[in-house]
Amino acid sequence: MSAQAALKLAPAGSCRFCGAALTESVIDLGRSPPANAYLTAEELSHPEPSYPLHAYVCGSCFLVQLQDFQSPDELFGDYAYFSSYSDTWLKHVERYCDDMIRRFKLGAQHRVVEVASNDGYLLQFFSERGIPVMGIEPAGNVAHEAMAKGIPTIVRFFGVDTARGLAAQGHQADLLIGNNVLAHVPNLNDFVAGLKIALKPNGVITLEFPHLLRLLAETQFDTIYHEHFSYFSLLAVRAVLEHHGLAVFDVEELPTHGGSLRVFAGHAEQGRPVAGSVDALLAEEKRAGLDRLDTYRSFGAAVRTTRRMLRDFLTGAKLAGRTVVGYGAPAKGNTLLNYCGIGPDLVAYTVDRSPHKQGKFLPGTHIPIYHPDRIRATKPDFVLILPWNLRREIMEQMAFIRDWGGRFVVPIPQVRVYD
Repeated sequence: MSAQAALKLAPAGSCRFCGAALTESVIDLGRSPPANAYLTAEELSHPEPSYPLHAYVCGSCFLVQLQDFQSPDELFGDYAYFSSYSDTWLKHVERYCDDMIRRFKLGAQHRVVEVASNDGYLLQFFSERGIPVMGIEPAGNVAHEAMAKGIPTIVRFFGVDTARGLAAQGHQADLLIGNNVLAHVPNLNDFVAGLKIALKPNGVITLEFPHLLRLLAETQFDTIYHEHFSYFSLLAVRAVLEHHGLAVFDVEELPTHGGSLRVFAGHAEQGRPVAGSVDALLAEEKRAGLDRLDTYRSFGAAVRTTRRMLRDFLTGAKLAGRTVVGYGAPAKGNTLLNYCGIGPDLVAYTVDRSPHKQGKFLPGTHIPIYHPDRIRATKPDFVLILPWNLRREIMEQMAFIRDWGGRFVVPIPQVRVYD
């Protein structure tokens, strides 16, 4: 694969990294609307677009991926996700900030650049510590929230062209951050080539993304939705980075998003020593079979079992006269609810802290979204936690449901009820 060819979008039906034909299915979740396409009351009567949600694995490089049916402009032009509404996530990125400052001795003479910087949730912590920052965020509505916080933000998609502009203006990064963005990139090769251009000669890249190993082992199929074009193991991401002249020198396993990786990389020519964590995790992935197609072929049966268990629970609750409501309106919840065929007859409503979602309806299922106060007012028997990765935070916030005997339900990896 030539460098020039690598920067072009792969043709339909071929791997977006290496170009090999995609013939191996991981899971077919049917058709689903875009997971962040929340509806107003007026839009409920309009035709709602839906697209195939079918994950494949490349038999050559083992990158798990969807085919792209919507352009990034359609998905991220007016984005409904604001990172600052999760206390757990804010604590996570503040710890990250302090760790990176300490490890790489960052100060006022350095520059931190974040790709897909959202509403400035992360860069604000570097800025507060006197380190120059710059965000790159394609969603204008979200970027303006960051700018209101005083975070300089470029409203553009990131790739080679944007990276060349940064370099020409002297804005290359000492620390270049990509938190939960790599999965959202249809033109993966253009994006990673841009990372190399935007990085100073001695700079460091950190990338965080949900770990494919955890997705498969814990049946986290709800993290599959149209905005997530790719799903990464360390095996796959290292191959992509190496192809573009970047070398992984460390990796950390994180609890976020049900189990994520934080990969550290730099210019390959820099020759940084490679931590033992890299070989150890690669060996673990191989023991788990992430370099064998049979591992991916067995995933569908586990997903179908989870769907059956959740529907059985919700149907049983309804027959028993119990009320079930949701907590959260995350994209993953929309995959779960649509695939499982769950609507307002089984989950009366859901709530969300984000005012950008309140008063709207979930795509596909048309479950209404309210302010969290509605749970206290209606006293449901069960609260289904859709962002299950934030279970502890949500159970602490909503502990008062125990006052009337309410209980929490977590759907992934299997249905569990918590008092």
